[in-house]
Amino acid sequence: MSTQAPPSSWIRRFHPAPAAASRLVLLPHAGGSASFFFPFSRALSPTVDVLAVQYPGRQDRRGERCVDDMHALADLVATELLPWTDRPTALFGHSLGAVLAFETARRLQGRGIEPLRLFVSGRRAPADQPPESVHLLDDDALLKAVKLLAGTELPMPDDELLRLALPAIRGDYKAVETYRYRPGPPLSVPVVALTGDKDPKVTPAEAGRWSSYTTGPFDLQVFDGGHFYLVEHLDRITGLLREALG
Repeated sequence: MSTQAPPSSWIRRFHPAPAAASRLVLLPHAGGSASFFFPFSRALSPTVDVLAVQYPGRQDRRGERCVDDMHALADLVATELLPWTDRPTALFGHSLGAVLAFETARRLQGRGIEPLRLFVSGRRAPADQPPESVHLLDDDALLKAVKLLAGTELPMPDDELLRLALPAIRGDYKAVETYRYRPGPPLSVPVVALTGDKDPKVTPAEAGRWSSYTTGPFDLQVFDGGHFYLVEHLDRITGLLREALG
C-alpha cells in the first residue's frame, strides 16, 4: 500500500512523517474533534506518523449527520483506516474514543490486520459501561454536564459556540451511552489503559479491568487529574507513546 492514502474527510494528518516506522491513530472524546490532538501530533512527529480521526457533524464536517451508533461508527472508521495500514499501526482513544478504538481494533484484527498497540484512556472496560442518559437532557442541562466534566482542565468555547456544537455532542453521547459490548474473541495486542486518579467517569481499578480484553500484555498508567488529565500531562503521555512506538 502507498504511504499516502487517498484524501479522506475522516483523516487529519497534521504533521506527515512518511519515514516513521509506525503510525498512531487518535480518536477523540464525545463532542471532540481531530484538532484536539494537534499538540500530540506535533510532539510525536517525525518519530511517529500521526492520524487524527474527524467524526461527522463537527467543524468542517458540521453539515454531515452524526453517527450516533458506536458499532456503525467503528465499521466506518475501520474501513477508512484500511489504506493506512501499510506499516505497524497503533490506536489511542480517549473517553468515547477509547471504546471506539477498541471496537475498531476488533474489526481490524478480524480482517487480519493486527494493531501494534491499543491505548484506552478515560473510560471503563467495554462490558462495564454504566447506565447513562446525558444525551436525553435538554440543551441547557447538556451544556452544564459538558462543562462539569471538562472542569478546569479542558478550555471551553463560549456558550454561543458551544451551543452550535450541541448536535454533535448529543449524537456522540448517544453513541457511547447506548453502546453495548458484543462478546467475541479477545484482542491479542498489547493494551495500555490510562486514566486520571480523580476522573469521575472511571476509577483506576475500573480502568484496570481492560486487562481481560486481550491475551497480550497489559499496562495501567494513572495520572494526577480528572477526566481530561491528558491536557496537563501532554509531555508525559507523548513520551510514553514515543517510547512505545518509536
